[in-house]
Amino acid sequence: MDLLLDPFRYEFFVNGLLVAALAGGLCALVGTYVVLRNMSYIGHGLSHAIFGGAVASFLVGVNFYLGAGAWGVASALMVNRVSRRRSIGADAAIGVITTASFAVGIALISSSGGFTRNFEAALFGNVLGVSRVDVIVVAAVTAVVALVILLLYRQFLFLTFDPEVADVFGVPTARLDALFALILASTVIATMQILGVTLIAAALVIPPVIARLLSDRFRTMLTLSVLIGTVSGFAGMYFSFYLDVASGASIVLTQALLFTIAYAASAGNRFSRRRLAGVETH
Repeated sequence: MDLLLDPFRYEFFVNGLLVAALAGGLCALVGTYVVLRNMSYIGHGLSHAIFGGAVASFLVGVNFYLGAGAWGVASALMVNRVSRRRSIGADAAIGVITTASFAVGIALISSSGGFTRNFEAALFGNVLGVSRVDVIVVAAVTAVVALVILLLYRQFLFLTFDPEVADVFGVPTARLDALFALILASTVIATMQILGVTLIAAALVIPPVIARLLSDRFRTMLTLSVLIGTVSGFAGMYFSFYLDVASGASIVLTQALLFTIAYAASAGNRFSRRRLAGVETH
């Protein structure tokens, strides 16, 4: 028993557990809309775009959340703006803007020294770097995002499943798209420290996919996704202590294991295949 409780003696690890659980739930909440809107690529792209801002912030001595936040918001708005032009698809807009931003970060790293350790932490997550401030920031972002989604639940639901009809019925789709881009950028920035740039996209996608295997009702899927993300975040962080691996990798591997179990359990089940074919909105 002492061996199992040993990690809780360290304050940095307790902070890591709290922020990992919050980050997992936050990514799963936002990721549900990302998956159902077929926007999985944007989560991957924004995480790479914000990396450029994180590197720039470090080099000029600006607070990480301020620098990366400003960069992330600007990237999200640019992607949203460009992708609304019919001549340029959303995937192309994401590819151009986010990869260019990531390249800026790589260029800055290659032209400066002494950044190796921070570079690895930004890419793969670092539990040793988690502080009380990080816990507060992730908790605050989670609370704000959850409140916004709760207040605009019906509008986001309409926009997710039938954006063209939503526009006809007077739903401000352009504003909601921009707001969702900001929510996604905030999620990536808040969770980058614990998950790392390369694994945030997986944390956004895997829990909703598992939930979709288990339910065809949107509300149930949303609830299950958040629960799976929270539990896997906590468990993944806990396992990382004993496995001595990066926190982000441990969390994502835990989620991948849960996906494998859920997929195997639903294999050959016609009802599960019907669930994957569509999601009910009630």
